[in-house]
Amino acid sequence: MKLLYWLEEWTRLPRDEQQSLVPMTGGDLLGDVYVKYHIIDANKPLLITFSPAGTNYQEHDITDDFSPWAYKLAKKQDVNIIAFQHLGISNWFRHRNLLFFIEQLAPLIGGFKERLGYGLSRGGFAVGAFANLLKLDKVLLFHPVSTKNKEKAPWDDRSSTDIAQKFDWNGDYHDLDLGHAKGYIIYDPTNRIDRAHAKRYPQLTHLRVFGMGHSVHATYLNKFGFYKDVAVDFISHQQVDIAQFRQQTKTLRFKEDYYRRLNKANKSSPHRLALLSTAHTILAEEKAEHMQEQKDAIDVQPLIDVAIKHQDEHPNDAIKVLEVAQQLSPDDPVIDHKLKQLK
Repeated sequence: MKLLYWLEEWTRLPRDEQQSLVPMTGGDLLGDVYVKYHIIDANKPLLITFSPAGTNYQEHDITDDFSPWAYKLAKKQDVNIIAFQHLGISNWFRHRNLLFFIEQLAPLIGGFKERLGYGLSRGGFAVGAFANLLKLDKVLLFHPVSTKNKEKAPWDDRSSTDIAQKFDWNGDYHDLDLGHAKGYIIYDPTNRIDRAHAKRYPQLTHLRVFGMGHSVHATYLNKFGFYKDVAVDFISHQQVDIAQFRQQTKTLRFKEDYYRRLNKANKSSPHRLALLSTAHTILAEEKAEHMQEQKDAIDVQPLIDVAIKHQDEHPNDAIKVLEVAQQLSPDDPVIDHKLKQLK
């Protein structure tokens, strides 16, 4: 637990002496959790992350170059990072070595400018469970699980709940405890279990993404950088631009295969399929209107100028450029005239 010993000495030093000892990078194995850290400046935010389900590494996967979930993202944003990566499939951050480490860590990070927490699903559970202990200031949670205690969340009947019962769900840090933390929770309100978990976080700003799903569709969203873009906004500015977020989710809905993928992911639920079908019909009309607005806003004059400039030396290339311009602005008489001339 090199980090704990180092922080205990480092936090006692004046700021100028602290800076002479950074960056500090390393990792420790805490039972069935691996923690990796990169400390650069107490005047910058400290981001604490916990990995989501699906990142099921084993101890033999841990090398010097191994990066836990969100570790590289934090480094690129030039903030301090302590990233907790669970090992194994069924792991809910309950190992006694991890709990002891976090209890020892908590009083040593109070000197950082701001303490942030970021997690998805299972990782969101851990952020919420340790938020008060770590005195987190702000958190960003994607469809988090608030607890696997069946008495507190009897509606969570996913198979993962039964599997998780081998852990203690009555002891310390088994349920959300945000303390004074503020921030954002992002989830799909049409997912009844996620919606019920989200209701247990009333102090956070709720951002709803219809059709986002929980895990099946998460990979698809990640493909378009959805999680990353929101996380970067949060890490860099300690807040989410809600207007931009809503525009981003609107743009995401215009992806050609968005609803095809959703339908495939939810084929076993007739009710969900009907809901998606209705939404798809509405958004198809919205998309057509949106695309027309985009076309109307495109200035094709630069393409026309390029074509005219090179029409004598490279007539075939000029035709191709004009054909692209015509696709963007099919009713432009100048483009039509020039094409007839060159052909």
